[in-house]
Amino acid sequence: MTDPDFNLLTALDALLSTGSVAGAARRLGLSASAMSRTLSRLRTATGDPLLVRAGRHMVLTPYAETLRERVRNAAFEARALLRPTPNALDPATLDRTFTLRANDGFVEAFGPALIAAAAQQAPRARLRFAPKPEKSDRPLREGLVDLEIGVLGEMGPEIRLQALFRDRFVGVMRSAHPLAQQPKIGAAEYAACGHVVASRSGRILGPVDAALAELGLMRQIAAVVPSFPAALAVAQASDLLALLPASFVHAHPDDGPLRMFELPVKTPPITVSQMWHPRLDAEAEHRWLRQLVLSVCRRQAQLPASDNVT
Repeated sequence: MTDPDFNLLTALDALLSTGSVAGAARRLGLSASAMSRTLSRLRTATGDPLLVRAGRHMVLTPYAETLRERVRNAAFEARALLRPTPNALDPATLDRTFTLRANDGFVEAFGPALIAAAAQQAPRARLRFAPKPEKSDRPLREGLVDLEIGVLGEMGPEIRLQALFRDRFVGVMRSAHPLAQQPKIGAAEYAACGHVVASRSGRILGPVDAALAELGLMRQIAAVVPSFPAALAVAQASDLLALLPASFVHAHPDDGPLRMFELPVKTPPITVSQMWHPRLDAEAEHRWLRQLVLSVCRRQAQLPASDNVT
């Protein structure tokens, strides 16, 4: 029998994931010349160029595009089959880096508790928090991250999902704000104030604006920043109001004198979930990670009512 060299599967996975000979070489710890020779062998084995030059860059051929997800799954399954699996996972022996893709607000609110819990159960494991510039299932599909954490976005139908907790948006102002001493802020007063908006994409309008519009009101938006921490910093240093998740605000009880207040209009609640690719469903290590995230988030997300935060 003449079997193919199954070592080429890992190389093909790296090439299709990175779309680059140099990137695949870095991922596999090979020289660029060695990776080029491997690409030649893969072209012979598949009968397709796989990567072709387009201007100054390399792009995948149509056939390579159709292979990408299949190769990713096949490479994962091959590694799983050949990895010793104990009958029961002992977290104390777990030596692995888990990558979690989440926004800055989640990392600040839940990161310290997650890291502490992981260190207690699995002292040799590492949590790597990756930035989340957009909502996409591509990092999950390509195996670049273990978990995506956030509000469900443009995810493929195969992506697994588990709700972690429900959050809500609240208003935040500095304690010296002209409205800070009022027990309740009306919709008209709220809309008339200056506002800072947190948006990764630069989007200005959201559910609170739609609710205000039904009352014939419009917010006075003075600034747009890319993250919740940035919005909080602006609100602390100015008379602008910030719109932030309650979980994030309660993670900063000692971060300057603030007043948190309920919004004068109703907005939909936020369901924060963890998402993963089905290829990881049965993996013991990943099940441990998912349970860790679930237990920590549900414990941390016991949100008290709005009040002064000092």
